[in-house]
Amino acid sequence: MHPNALVELSTELLHRVLQFESPADRVVSDFFRQHRTLGMRERHTLAETTYTVLRQRLLYQHLAQSGRGEMERRLVLLGWQGNAAFLRAALVDGEAQWLEKVEAIDRAALPERLRHNLPEWLAERLKAEVADDFWPLVESLNSNAPLDLRVNTFKAKREQVLAEFVAAGIEVTPTPYSPWGLRAQGKPALHKLDVFMRGDVEVQDEGSQLLALLVDAKRGEMVVDFCAGAGGKTLALGASMRNTGRLYAFDTSGHRLAALKPRLARSGLSNVHPVQIAHERDDRIKRLAGKIDRVLVDSPCSGLGTLRRNPDMKWRQSPEAVDELRVKQAAILNSAARLVKSGGRLVYATCSLLRAENEDIADAFCAEHPREFKRVPAEQLLADAHVAQSDSLVQGPNLRLWPHRHGTDGFFAAVWQRI
Repeated sequence: MHPNALVELSTELLHRVLQFESPADRVVSDFFRQHRTLGMRERHTLAETTYTVLRQRLLYQHLAQSGRGEMERRLVLLGWQGNAAFLRAALVDGEAQWLEKVEAIDRAALPERLRHNLPEWLAERLKAEVADDFWPLVESLNSNAPLDLRVNTFKAKREQVLAEFVAAGIEVTPTPYSPWGLRAQGKPALHKLDVFMRGDVEVQDEGSQLLALLVDAKRGEMVVDFCAGAGGKTLALGASMRNTGRLYAFDTSGHRLAALKPRLARSGLSNVHPVQIAHERDDRIKRLAGKIDRVLVDSPCSGLGTLRRNPDMKWRQSPEAVDELRVKQAAILNSAARLVKSGGRLVYATCSLLRAENEDIADAFCAEHPREFKRVPAEQLLADAHVAQSDSLVQGPNLRLWPHRHGTDGFFAAVWQRI
């Protein structure tokens, strides 16, 4: 493709993403479906340039003020993640000189908001959460996430899968905490590998694996993944159950549950039962009240722990949206709790960094149900599940994962047992 054409396509894609009408990954996927002739290298350039601009949006918008032409084009030039010579061939009307001047600016001397590239409301809350760790956290959130894989222990062992990757010339290492995890270097074409196609591995962040390990679903149990989505944790729970018992995957979105079907087929699991529900008070949930051994509530949340993968989330969320989510989170947790049998386990989890969606929700639940549920310390549960360095993964009784400390997405989990 001619350099000018690729820069123009990148500008068009960025324009669509910056409307913030849909998640960026969905916009990018739709764009690629509309341009099926794009090669892998071209797709990589378009996607990575878009995500780089989203990560550094405030900085690049500031720097772009001194340029000329369409704003989205200037942002593309600043965030370009393709071949440098290719970009130079597409520059016109003094753009090369402008880029040289911009690159010479001492970015460390710029105002704080241009260095952290966060909305002010979010920067203030994160400073309150991590104090002196704020800038290491910012650096981690503005970097690319690694590619983590979960070995399907129903079909394979981690050592066998690791050896198969090595034989294929793909560098992978065991994840530092999860006994199920592998971390791949770069971005291998997984969908072309036998180990992926036969369901021996699934893409899943190590932090997400740790949530499933906290649930610790056993053979023959009745288990509910209350907000299953596309089913990453559902599949981990099903493998942990050794394809026995009954595992319900509840979600209000039929579209998300449909995305589970091909993954479920690869996994070899037959104990998973996807169920679309209307809301958290659906009659199909009421019929299971007091009958379930383990319930995972992977609650809808702001998603701010996934900014390495979804940098648009920081621009699409707001304090008002977080307040609305808190009401929903409390309602879902209380409804899901009704399912748990005496002696059963309840796990509330989010991929948020904010105390408002995490500790505050868990503490409120404790205050409302002092005679029905008792808190279970996450550290001991993780150690029992053979999670390495389990003591480093907790704050108080809760699991608390941070990108800059643990190399995972940001996750929270609180655990209770019904009395």
